[in-house]
Amino acid sequence: MSIADYKQGLGDHGKDTKLNLSNIFGNVDTSGMTAPQFYGTALSLVYSIGDNELIDAVKAEAEGKIEANVDSAAKLAATLMAMNNVYYRFLHLCTDKQFSKLPAGLRMNGMANPGVDKADFELYSLAVSALNGCGMCIDSHVGVLLKHDISAQVIQNSIKMAAVLNAAATAKRIA
Repeated sequence: MSIADYKQGLGDHGKDTKLNLSNIFGNVDTSGMTAPQFYGTALSLVYSIGDNELIDAVKAEAEGKIEANVDSAAKLAATLMAMNNVYYRFLHLCTDKQFSKLPAGLRMNGMANPGVDKADFELYSLAVSALNGCGMCIDSHVGVLLKHDISAQVIQNSIKMAAVLNAAATAKRIA
């Protein structure tokens, strides 16, 4: 299944989403992202969203354009952010600040050696954190990305990918 195939199941209510998917996947070369950044971000997002058809479509688009380590890092980002975004969103939203003084006690060793460039992994993690709505994590990842000289345009593109892929899964689910 390709993105073009996936779009066929989005219904009339998904017309804008179809156009946005075409725009995102039709402009990979002009997104400002490298292939590992683009497809790693897309994969981390679809793994987080959990739509198996969308996962297959993005994997088909990425085939031959990335190494296996990018897919593994995308899975790692999706998994670690599933944990971290819940925990750190709680710390951010809780008015009782005693919890932010306690050690998290969560194993996150994969972040130290994700198997891809550190900035690429941060980009994957940022997109998933935006998808999951964790402001504390978003701020942290943006700070690291800017220190690695990742442009605002690339950062914005990763968030647009999160928005559009989430909309695609929603449109498909309610078709």
